Amino acid sequence: MIASASSLSTEQLQEQIWSWLHLVPDPEIPVISVVDLGIVRDVQVSTSTGTSADDEQEVQCTIVITPTYSGCPAMNVISQEIVAVLAQHGVAGVDIQTRLSPAWSTDWMSEHGKSQLKGYGIAPPAQQVIDISGISRKRLQAPKVACPHCGSMHTVVVSQFGSTSCKSLYQCKDCLEPFDYFKAH
Repeated sequence: MIASASSLSTEQLQEQIWSWLHLVPDPEIPVISVVDLGIVRDVQVSTSTGTSADDEQEVQCTIVITPTYSGCPAMNVISQEIVAVLAQHGVAGVDIQTRLSPAWSTDWMSEHGKSQLKGYGIAPPAQQVIDISGISRKRLQAPKVACPHCGSMHTVVVSQFGSTSCKSLYQCKDCLEPFDYFKAH
């Protein structure tokens, strides 16, 4: 229960819950939150009051999440972390729902999240993959990827398979540093 819930509107509670969800890091890339990664798709909030005048308002919320890819092993951990963070802030009634459609896309990452990836040494997705005018997948060419260390565009793919299944391994030809690139999909 949230002690001050009685003074907050449902919209304010929803905004507060979104801010707490920003505290939940992605287990594989802890520098980015599950909100900035685009995994959290929706937050729905409802409140109810107990039977006595002294009862605080109980907050129930439904969090809708979408995995970055089908079978992502981190989803159970993400769900547990969401429940734990909200419980720390007095929200006991949390329902986590997984939504697979539409499939997650790197287009859902926030600009702040992309900036965090770059600061961590992972090149963020270089191109948009969804054509929102027709909601169809764009034909992708090999992206021009900037080195997150020196900013050079003189980079090459070393391997399509990086440290996790959502990343590729690149190398900068100017500073010679290897780096992960978050695959656009």
